[in-house]
This record gives sequence, C-alpha cells and structure tokens, in this order.
Amino acid sequence: MAGAMISTCPGLYCGRMRVNGSVEGDCGVCPRGERTNLQKVCERCTESPELYDWLYLGFMAMLPLVLHWFFIEWYSGKKSSSALLQHITAMLECSVSAVVTLLVTEPVGMLTIRSCRVQMLSDWYTMLYNPSPDYVNTLHCTQEAVYPLYTIVLIYYAFCLVLMMLLRPLLVKKIACGLGKSDRFKSIYAALYFFPILTVLQAVGGGLLYYAFPYIILVLSLVTLAVYMSASEIQSFKNLVAKKKRLVVLFSHWLLHAYGIISISRLDKLEQDLPLLALVPGPALFYIATAKFTEPSRILSEGGNGH
Repeated sequence: MAGAMISTCPGLYCGRMRVNGSVEGDCGVCPRGERTNLQKVCERCTESPELYDWLYLGFMAMLPLVLHWFFIEWYSGKKSSSALLQHITAMLECSVSAVVTLLVTEPVGMLTIRSCRVQMLSDWYTMLYNPSPDYVNTLHCTQEAVYPLYTIVLIYYAFCLVLMMLLRPLLVKKIACGLGKSDRFKSIYAALYFFPILTVLQAVGGGLLYYAFPYIILVLSLVTLAVYMSASEIQSFKNLVAKKKRLVVLFSHWLLHAYGIISISRLDKLEQDLPLLALVPGPALFYIATAKFTEPSRILSEGGNGH
C-alpha cells in the first residue's frame, strides 16, 4: 500500500480509487461525480457551483429560449396574439426543463447541484489528455472533470426538445389559424435544426464558451440592439416609446447587457462592480443621440450639395 501511495498516476486525470479509507487498485478513470486530487486519488466532488458557474448555466439555458423567441417572431407575421402565446409557451418549456434538469441532477430531488470546481480549460477536454506511460499503450482516463457542467446542459436541451414536441404543435394548430399551413410550424422546424447545433456547440466548444460567454453576451446584445433600432428606424425617444414592443426589446437587451457585465466582473468587489451597471443604458442613449447625424439620406444630400 505504501508503494501504491508513493507511485502517483500518470496524466492529469488518472487516479486510484479510495475504498474504505484506503487507496486501492490501478490507475484509471474516476467514477462520475469524482475527480483526482493532488495525490492522484479519486475524490467525490461536494462543492456548490460558484456564481460564475451559475451564470454560465444561465447563458446556456437562455440560448434555446432566445432562438425560440427569434424564430417565433420571424415566422408569425402580423399575428401578434398568436406570437405572444407561443413566446409564453416557449418560456414555460425552458423554465420547466431547467427545473426538471436540476431535480434529476445529484442531489436528486433538490434544486441545488454539487459540482467539481473548474480549474483550467483542459478540465473540459479530458479525452485529449489520456497519457501513454510506455509510449505504446494509452491509459484511458476520459471523465467529466467539470461535473456536472458539461452534461447538465445536454440533459436540459433534451428536456427542452421533448417538451416542445409535446406542447407546441398542439398550441400552434389551435391558435395560428391566420397563417398558411406551411408557415404554422416553421418556428418548430427551426428548433429541430438549432437544437442539434446547440448540442454540438456545447459538446465541442463547452470549455471555450465557459470562458468567453460574458464577452459573447455583451457583443451580441450590442449588435442586435443596434440592428433592431436601425431596422425599426428609431431615431428619437418619441419613436422608441411609440410601441410597447420596442420598449420590451430595449429592456430585454438592457437585461442582457447587465448579465454580461455581472459575468465579467463576477461581483468580486460589490462597491466597485455595481456602479458598472449604470453603463447599461449607455449604448441605446448613444445610438439615439447620434442617429440623426448618420442618416444616409442626409449624408447623401449633403454630399450632393457639396458637389
């Protein structure tokens, strides 16, 4: 036993099992929900996710909901009442899926999860770090070192898809009478495309997204807000408040800005980080203040006068 303790396991993620307080067996993969410690012994993960981990899970949970809303809006045409009901249903599907996913993850039946702490990017890609001690035979130690952050997202997507297939077709058939038969289900068909894409994105790029998502949220929310305000020809506060829908879009983008800022700062120092949230309305105010100077027709007319 002393010899087993002295000779540590090769690779980053190979470890020995602890049985009845003593370390036994050959080096190998740790069981699900465990990862190796510094002594290369498999240890059960008992920590709770950090705020940043929850924010990452929230981002991955938001992706299908935002895509649902986008495609419902895109394909619903002028039928705003049917679109609203579909928006609410999509939100219900994602919310129920999130709750069920948390309930089936250890500890089962509770809305909390136990997790292994993410230490570095390689924790997400353990399959790339299987060691070959004798340069011939590979010791396979692929495991979920970031348990359960990798698989919980895939389980959530599966529940979202199942609930959507159960609820949405019936709802759309009932309410979307004004749309043509082919147009009715287009938002559902779109989801059947984007769910596999999101699954591959999580499977391949989960680790990269974990570190990059705050910046992705900020950049995308800024770009989409600018595109929306430009497409809706919003050039003054009067244009902005003319329709309730525009205010809903604006406030939802502000929430995304705030989410991105909180994710970047992680609220480590509240007195320093909370004032940053005052920047949230900045981009929209800047756009409205400068929109009249960048009006294409005005620039063209001034260019024509100059000639």
